[in-house]
Amino acid sequence: MRVALFVAVLAAPAAILPAQNRGGWPQHSMDRPQPRIVTPAYTGAPVPPPLDAIVLFDGNSLANWRTADSAMGPAKWKVENGYMAIVPGAGGIMTAQSFRNVQLHIEFASPSPPSSNTGQNRGNSGVFLMRTYEVQVLDSYENRTYPDGQAGSIYGQWPPLVNASRKPGEWQRYDIIFNAPRFRADSSVESPARLTVFHNGVLVQDNVALVGPTSNGWRAPYVKHADALPIALQDHGERVRFRNIWIRELAP
Repeated sequence: MRVALFVAVLAAPAAILPAQNRGGWPQHSMDRPQPRIVTPAYTGAPVPPPLDAIVLFDGNSLANWRTADSAMGPAKWKVENGYMAIVPGAGGIMTAQSFRNVQLHIEFASPSPPSSNTGQNRGNSGVFLMRTYEVQVLDSYENRTYPDGQAGSIYGQWPPLVNASRKPGEWQRYDIIFNAPRFRADSSVESPARLTVFHNGVLVQDNVALVGPTSNGWRAPYVKHADALPIALQDHGERVRFRNIWIRELAP
């Protein structure tokens, strides 16, 4: 989900606003049709990185991660049994290295048994490209919430094409292709950020154009930012686990 934690604010010309956002559905509408449920073939096995990948988390150390606050100190999440786990209240974390256009692989598991919470308060976290553009992490297995906030959504903008979630406690994966926005010298948007996302091997976002940074309760406009920024993971108070995180840098 959203956060002021990870963002510099920002917005796109009306010409690039997707029809869903321009027209019928307000942000977080519960009346919006729920994505169709599909059963993914993915069994939860780790996916090895290709030889040209940068391994961001190998199951042993948070050396490549920092706190996602201004202090940028050592990451305070727990590492055990080959995964990192959110420590609620410790705050989000971000990569020490900055990135632009990338292929990102990340595996996650929501708490099991799930908390008594429902909706946005069950298994909530987020993967933030450039600390600004969020692919939502949520326990969306038999858990109804607004479509633009469920697992695989571009938070507050694009619901997933389908709900490909596995059960709580089972390992899941995102494979994300991200192309950063480009800005002109006058800080206007030359081209918006774009995201393609596979959830458990199933296409859930197909090269969608973002209308600006992801945000909660409003649609923030684009504001020119650095060409490269860290990847961030969110602490939303749930003990979500992550493992096997690797990235490939793509040409502009």
